[in-house]
Amino acid sequence: MNGKSKKKILILGSRGQIGSSLETYLKQKYIVKGIDILNGKNDDLRFQSNKIALSIKNVDFIFFLAFDVGGSRYMDKYQNTYTFIMNNLQIMSNTFALLKKNKKKFIFATSQMSNMSFSSYGILKKIGENLTSSLGGLNVRFWNVYGYETDFEKSHVITDFILKSLKTNKINMLTDGNEERDFLFIDDCCVGLEKIMIKYNKINKNEIIDMSYGKFSKIIKIAQIIKKNFFKKNIYIKIVKSKKKDNVQKNTRNIPNKKINKYWRPKISLEEGINKLINFYLSQKKYCK
Repeated sequence: MNGKSKKKILILGSRGQIGSSLETYLKQKYIVKGIDILNGKNDDLRFQSNKIALSIKNVDFIFFLAFDVGGSRYMDKYQNTYTFIMNNLQIMSNTFALLKKNKKKFIFATSQMSNMSFSSYGILKKIGENLTSSLGGLNVRFWNVYGYETDFEKSHVITDFILKSLKTNKINMLTDGNEERDFLFIDDCCVGLEKIMIKYNKINKNEIIDMSYGKFSKIIKIAQIIKKNFFKKNIYIKIVKSKKKDNVQKNTRNIPNKKINKYWRPKISLEEGINKLINFYLSQKKYCK
């Protein structure tokens, strides 16, 4: 495949948890550009810029991953604040306007929380789903994707537990750990997103595609798997449970659809994914105490 025939792809939110890994993965086959607020003010999707407008205009396909979001700790603290809500409304307002103007093929990254009306984040994602459908785009609903992260304030539960273990030899849990989640490793997620992009024209745009592993696990089990993995490496971790209940999803449980399984299935088990993450962070001295 020569350079001229390669598909041009734009990732909005290219330095986020999913975006950074997806960019690395797709660059092996495609011409990939990224837009992310961490790159500077010209990449801030809350505001209009020539760079953003031209980037959207001059590509073949767009992954709309950009959102002000984080793990449970971040969400519990910020999701009902004015800044959080306005950040995401502005991101969606500017981005969807450009997608409409340029009539682009795109995937909007939504969440399995989009039907949870008690959650500001869920409501915002639901608005994004409706806008995506109105423009003929495709909604892909994520279920607790975990992977490589560097922003400790926004880190999701598995990464958060691993980093706490490395820093303090303790996993101080935010809850009693009885809530259940369906966890998908980032490497599987990237493969799945590419498959969806390839099949884009054949997928019914009125359907939402769920990206999940397909198995629920309690948060306390996650902590125990991490503790066991560290024990094998002669690192001893203490699990400290809280008496609090889940305040973000309120242990609301959705069931993922299986539409994507016609052309993609995850391959990396929870135990394997956690071990990959532990090995990664152990290799980076800056994450250890």
